[in-house]
Amino acid sequence: MKTKPTVLYDVPGPRARRRNLLWTLLFLVALAAVAWWVVASLADKGQLEWSKWAPFFTDARVWETYILPALKNTVIAAGLAMVIALPLGALLGISRLSDHRAVRGTAGTVVEFFRAIPVLILMLFANAAYSEFFDISPDVRPLYAVVTGLVLYNASVLAEVVRAGILALPAGQTDAAKAIGMRKGQTMTYVLLPQSVTAMLPALVSQLVVIVKDTALGGAMLGFSELLASVRPMSANYGANAIACFTVVAVLFVILNFALTTFASWLEGRLRRGKKSTGAVVGVGAVEELATPGEHMGPTDETK
Repeated sequence: MKTKPTVLYDVPGPRARRRNLLWTLLFLVALAAVAWWVVASLADKGQLEWSKWAPFFTDARVWETYILPALKNTVIAAGLAMVIALPLGALLGISRLSDHRAVRGTAGTVVEFFRAIPVLILMLFANAAYSEFFDISPDVRPLYAVVTGLVLYNASVLAEVVRAGILALPAGQTDAAKAIGMRKGQTMTYVLLPQSVTAMLPALVSQLVVIVKDTALGGAMLGFSELLASVRPMSANYGANAIACFTVVAVLFVILNFALTTFASWLEGRLRRGKKSTGAVVGVGAVEELATPGEHMGPTDETK
């Protein structure tokens, strides 16, 4: 039985399937060759010797002195930046949709300005500003600078995500809200934002992953004691095992980001299931409460 071809995809025939299988095998062979070359090169340089990897499995001081404190700082910086950047980005994104030109123009200027500047420069400027104008201890100043740079840049990017998510909704949603007397703030709060969150979630999570990874910039330039910055002292104290240290740090970053994306996937699925299972009907009384004062609808035949 032949499968009916679609507009976007044609089912491959026998020759196409053989060609795809051949390309797949060639890619796997090439990948295996590259992996073998990398492992052989590391072995020739002595980077795979057990003595270089043993401290991470046999010496708890590596974790207690270097890795866990650095991991804690990374989580603190990323967590603070997320908590501040998410609501600030939502506020800027909604402000860009304002009917008031002054509000819309100010929000647009802020977003375009900070989105155009590399996050590392924002961190360096923030560190210099805190040093010059604020009485902040040098021990915590790098944390302040890293969080400030991450917030300014990522809030601007998240603002565009929020704005795009709201504009992607059908215009009929806004028209229906206006028809029952909702003000614009009520329409945004009760109609547009709840529906757009699910569509925005993948892009929001991608940006949150960027926040976690960009904390490493503070360690490279500002002396912030995060995961990447822990590699140098570990390697210096445990036999120049830089490859092993970088590998462990990379695995920890993967675990952090995987946990974040897994939670986001669970949350997205929960939101979608909630929308499918919800069959609530808005009553006349609720509509009247949401309507503009002085414009309440009169009783209908069902409520008389």
